[in-house]
Amino acid sequence: MSNLNKLDFTALEVPGRNYLKWVPDMKLHLTAKNLRPTIENEMDNTVGEAKKATAIIFIRRYIHDALQIEYFAKEDPQALWVAMANHFDHQNDIFLLEVKHDWQYLHFQDFKFVNSYNSEVCQIQSLLKFCNESLTEEDLLEKTYSTFFATNIVL
Repeated sequence: MSNLNKLDFTALEVPGRNYLKWVPDMKLHLTAKNLRPTIENEMDNTVGEAKKATAIIFIRRYIHDALQIEYFAKEDPQALWVAMANHFDHQNDIFLLEVKHDWQYLHFQDFKFVNSYNSEVCQIQSLLKFCNESLTEEDLLEKTYSTFFATNIVL
């Protein structure tokens, strides 16, 4: 896309790796432009054709050219939103598996500094919260203690 440097946020990529970040960004921008009702499924919601056209133009501006062609036939922003959700919503499951893998293979001894380890733990914890999973304080302590070498543990 030649207009990437003009965008307010990153356009949706073809494989959808950035879909989970793209959705809240798109919702915020649509809300700021008073276009959010165009993608929501509300029965009492009557949105004018001009707002629908503006919303579809805005959404298409923030998706990759190949996706624009794939969803070219969608002229209603809500139909486009639902079609893209059906196509990309599995990204949350893939993302969750990656984060769980990172948590499983996180070892305190792999880090040179405690701050680096703590930063990685906080990042994983935040990503798990994003995926509607949570870690308790007990989980965090158990992970840290279980990754020490037995010779380094002082009770």
